[in-house]
Amino acid sequence: MPKLVFTEGVFSGQEMELPDSALIIGRDEEANLVIEDGEISGQHAELQPDGDAWRITDLNSSNGTALNGKMVASSLLADGDVITLGETVCTFRLNGEVVKEGEAAPEPAAEPTATSAAMPAADTTSDELALVEKMKDRADAIRAEVGKVIVGQREVLDQILMCIIAHGHALLIGLPGMAKTLTVSTMAKVLNLEFKRIQFTPDLMPTDITGTEVLESNRDTGEKEFRFVKGPIFCNLLLADEINRTPPKTQAALLEAMQEKRVTVGNETYKLDAPFFVLATQNPIEQEGTYPLPEAQLDRFMFNIWVDYPEAHEEEEIVGSTTAGTVQTPECVITKEDVLKLQEVVRKVPVSAHVVKYAIRLVRATRPQYDDAPEVTKNFVSTGAGPRAGQYLVLAAKARAVLEGRIHVGCSDIRHAAAPVLRHRILTNFAADSEGIGSIDIVTKLLEEIPEPGPEAYG
Repeated sequence: MPKLVFTEGVFSGQEMELPDSALIIGRDEEANLVIEDGEISGQHAELQPDGDAWRITDLNSSNGTALNGKMVASSLLADGDVITLGETVCTFRLNGEVVKEGEAAPEPAAEPTATSAAMPAADTTSDELALVEKMKDRADAIRAEVGKVIVGQREVLDQILMCIIAHGHALLIGLPGMAKTLTVSTMAKVLNLEFKRIQFTPDLMPTDITGTEVLESNRDTGEKEFRFVKGPIFCNLLLADEINRTPPKTQAALLEAMQEKRVTVGNETYKLDAPFFVLATQNPIEQEGTYPLPEAQLDRFMFNIWVDYPEAHEEEEIVGSTTAGTVQTPECVITKEDVLKLQEVVRKVPVSAHVVKYAIRLVRATRPQYDDAPEVTKNFVSTGAGPRAGQYLVLAAKARAVLEGRIHVGCSDIRHAAAPVLRHRILTNFAADSEGIGSIDIVTKLLEEIPEPGPEAYG
């Protein structure tokens, strides 16, 4: 009979035979095995038969489930595997025998990395897991280096980082003087990315962004030939400053690059070096003489990041430091290669089915044509978010987990990403405009009305 042998925690020194059915471990009274451990979630993990073997599955716990020292989402158990849940540690014994002191436990069998029922994850290597574990400290180091130049704006920095490691693009909206341009250029230095800036103006042409072909003479043959001169879009991090000040024809020059990571000029297509990101800025107040971005282009931006006024003490520090003549230089924290690895890891992070369902429920709740849409949506929304919103919600949740050194994603991560993902994908109607209700107010209301999955999601 399989059993758990507890070696640390409140049950240390005790043994428990496993039942024939699934066993939920947690602090809630609804759990089959209740463990009074402050580091364990209400419903932390589930043990269940899987053919002739047993499987352990993390139930979106706050601190994760470790198997032989490595965090897992779901994995088959081998005889002698060590399970860590918070401060509780136990050994899984398949045949019920306990290893005597001085004897070596059998080597656990190598199992494939866990997959999510809704979103399969590829195998995660030990190097990638180590990269995730170090990412929390590295994220703090990135914030510290950017903080040498930019005071405050913690939420803005985190959202930019989430966008970058999720391989997305961001639209930064804020009043002049909010250091939007300086924030992006500083971030490029800290991440060791090639940075280019384009100041969008009404007379800017598409070729000013993508590049153009010039006619020149071949020195060897003397014949005339065309040579392509690359534009500023050929970089890692492109700052599109005041993107709404240029006509749609020039704005569209970014579309192929943002979506396909390539540029077509004439009959030739040129691939952009990875990684490639577009961070665009807009002034939310001065709209005279501007060209609003078309919905198709807005939808390409993963995040709409609002850059707000600094706090009083932050503004005092800004004025004091910028008028003193001392300038600090930020140092590189991670390399371009690290960014590429993080992008791969983010895609591999498994997501539980109920987390995906919660994200989709939020997105579908923004569409007024459905009978079950919330009243706030039916009354104030003309057009809701499309399927890309659900994709970006899940990717952003994964990126936030990685930034915090986790490989498990929770509904709280989805809620954290809801505002920047949905803000620019919800179009309000006349009733909302007349009452001064904006898209962010609707997102806030939906987060209150759409509940997170309850205990039934873990069964």
